[in-house]
Amino acid sequence: MRLLALPMTLIVIALLVYLLVVLARSGKPASRRGAAGAPRWETDTVMENGWTLIVVRKVALGPAGPVELARQTVRTIKDDDPNWDELYREAMVEARNRVSTLEIESG
Repeated sequence: MRLLALPMTLIVIALLVYLLVVLARSGKPASRRGAAGAPRWETDTVMENGWTLIVVRKVALGPAGPVELARQTVRTIKDDDPNWDELYREAMVEARNRVSTLEIESG
């Protein structure tokens, strides 16, 4: 009987260690699980057809990467506008302010 007790004890200990490792790898804290998939607003710049679009996007992290849920265009600037730099900076300030407002409203 003693001969079987030691191997059985080792098997049970090995099984418990295996279960702990599996749980540690797959389990994330609840706060991190919620934060990973929670949508957030962010600024973005899109360049297409000779125009620069400053937009704010609502993005959530999906299983295959970021997913755009909503988009608002803040301003469009013609790429050859002589005041492009100044207009771009102003538009980015406006976009960041809008992101702050949208985050407050959706929170």
